[in-house]
Amino acid sequence: MQIKQIIENQTFDEERALYNIQNTEVRNCTFAGPQDGESVLKETRQIRVDHCTFSLRYPLWHVQGYELIHSSLDELTRAPIWYSHHGLIDSCDIQGIKILRECSDTIISNCQIQSPEFGWFCQDISIKDSEIHSEYMLLHSHHVKIDHLKFTGKYSFQYMHDLEITNSYLDTKDAFWHSSNVIVKDSVVKGEYLGWFSKNVTFINCQIIGTQPLCYCENLKLIDCEMIDCDLAFEYSDVQATIKGHVDSIKNVKSGTITVDSVGEIINEDAVMETNGQVIIRQAPINNQSICQCCC
Repeated sequence: MQIKQIIENQTFDEERALYNIQNTEVRNCTFAGPQDGESVLKETRQIRVDHCTFSLRYPLWHVQGYELIHSSLDELTRAPIWYSHHGLIDSCDIQGIKILRECSDTIISNCQIQSPEFGWFCQDISIKDSEIHSEYMLLHSHHVKIDHLKFTGKYSFQYMHDLEITNSYLDTKDAFWHSSNVIVKDSVVKGEYLGWFSKNVTFINCQIIGTQPLCYCENLKLIDCEMIDCDLAFEYSDVQATIKGHVDSIKNVKSGTITVDSVGEIINEDAVMETNGQVIIRQAPINNQSICQCCC
């Protein structure tokens, strides 16, 4: 980024205060005040925003090429970054609702973010070494890579495709619904009703926690995963799974094979479709032999 001018140590509160500035570093500035102006950095190009504070709506819309670093955006900074591309957001504290909407080519790192509708309709997003709380996380977004994320929320990663998550802790609910082409590796996924109606989802060396996970899935894979407090799992799913440890109960598996150390109950009843999935128990209680049961 080629910086041609520096704006620093100022306070702005008027409408479109720095509209369409280009090749500019904005340093140690405050965007707040009685005029309560919107869109302070709208339509800017090639800007670096460093150690600034924001308390105005819609500050970074239609921005092309930006760095937002060491800055804070409070809860009054509604919808702070929309329709913006080629961005770096690093070491920021962001509280504004609806951050990132229809954005692309964006890197988020070392951030603390609380935003109920985070990252909708975005593409080519990288998130790393961050903590995010969001009710609806990355809805309808695609080509997303996540590493070392601590996430808390509810209806996360829905209607996504081409998503990769590694080394993360996800405390969520209804995650990955209707999503496709997802890989989750070396992570903890805690929540209810995980991954329903998903397609081509793979969990590798993950810990999955919570009731009724992974139902109505197509081409689901679990590789060396643990399942804790998981009951009524895999109903009507096409699944290939190797599970370490115990599963509370497995119900009406549509197709595929589940290999597990032990299972509390295999339920084959009241199916509304043909269910031919197999459950192979590694540690059988009789003669130390494996048992294969067909869920049909």
